[in-house]
Amino acid sequence: MLSIRKLAVAIALTCCAVTPRAARAQQPLRSPVIGRWDLTVQGAEGPFPSWLEIRLSGNRTLVGQFVARFGSTRPVSRIEVAGSTIRFTIPPQWEAEDSDITIEGTLDDDRLSGWMTGAGGSRLTWTAVRAPLLHRSAAPRWGAPIRLFNGVDLTGWEAMGRGPNQWRVIKGVLTSAAAGANLVSKASFTDFKLHAEFRVPPAGNSGIYLRGRHEVQIEDSKGLEPSSLRMGGVYGFLTPNEDAASSPGEWQSYEITLVGRLVTVVLNGKTVIARQEIPGITGGALNSDEGSPGPLLLQGDHTTVEYRRIVLTPAR
Repeated sequence: MLSIRKLAVAIALTCCAVTPRAARAQQPLRSPVIGRWDLTVQGAEGPFPSWLEIRLSGNRTLVGQFVARFGSTRPVSRIEVAGSTIRFTIPPQWEAEDSDITIEGTLDDDRLSGWMTGAGGSRLTWTAVRAPLLHRSAAPRWGAPIRLFNGVDLTGWEAMGRGPNQWRVIKGVLTSAAAGANLVSKASFTDFKLHAEFRVPPAGNSGIYLRGRHEVQIEDSKGLEPSSLRMGGVYGFLTPNEDAASSPGEWQSYEITLVGRLVTVVLNGKTVIARQEIPGITGGALNSDEGSPGPLLLQGDHTTVEYRRIVLTPAR
């Protein structure tokens, strides 16, 4: 009878003999659908943006993440591939309906197109192009600072969204006193440094969209565990390394640098995100054209929020 030690050695030798052959038999799946995709969905009220990432898990399973019209990024546990067609389902997030969302697309000439189920089971069509890498070959050279808010009126801005324009300048403070429209700068930018001073009430919730596509969250969250959905986070993607939020009703500040996809976020003097890559657009983005310049968007469709200084320094 073998001793326990000899038996263990025999099992180990058997595993070593089998594992290399098994590894050779399972070559990693090579699929042209792997990558990040910028989607445009044809909705009942017009087109809206969406985003999809497909990546390989292990040798043969495709997984990913998906950003719908609103909300945060959603994990995709499995993406089925049959020839040039992909298909997956995701559970509801902020949708009123309880049913899963089904998404199907076909690859043709390095572009995806397909359909997805919308609210009430409606069928929406979509197209997608590969998201640009946005790599920069050299450090930026900064231009002259631009004072986007003049402290007097809404010059340089326009209200956008379903709600009414509730934005007013009150005693030098840019104020959204209730939920309504978002405020979008008329000028667009590529790479930049942004200084913004803001204030929210208890339970306040807003955000600043960089290039109109990537939301840096503004929220009453002092004392809570850091999250990508709370103050200092890039919504659904990047989590701040500490809670640097101040109390509601206090003026706070952001110093945000965006170069390509790399973002640095300084909240109230503390660097909470340092040169991290933003993978894609966040929910509520104006569009999915990530390679183009975009405006600054101040979210006004949630709660009261105030700004007293907004200065942007563009790259030349």
